[in-house]
Amino acid sequence: MSEETPIVFTEACCAKVADLIAEENNPDLMLRVFVNGGGCSGFQYGFTFDEIKNDDDFEIEKNGLTFLVDPMSYQYLIGAEIDYTESLHGSQFVIRNPNATTTCGCGSSFSV
Repeated sequence: MSEETPIVFTEACCAKVADLIAEENNPDLMLRVFVNGGGCSGFQYGFTFDEIKNDDDFEIEKNGLTFLVDPMSYQYLIGAEIDYTESLHGSQFVIRNPNATTTCGCGSSFSV
């Protein structure tokens, strides 16, 4: 993949992922970001750690970390920015996705 990736992982996102991997004490972990059907708007985002990269996964490397996105999810995440925020309301990973035409009130699902 080129230096300018169509999916952006912010510095805050990378820092939190690095912390989580360190807590697991497993440097082979990669963060998989995915989209699947569900939620009140039709699609929802998901995050999981994985040790296995599938042959068709898109692989994005930043700050010594590896992020994986499967081909189906990739088409919905092109142009997205994945961030990590902390506030008085809590902390969470946030996906700013220009492909999402509507999102639900809780922000966990979207439609295109």
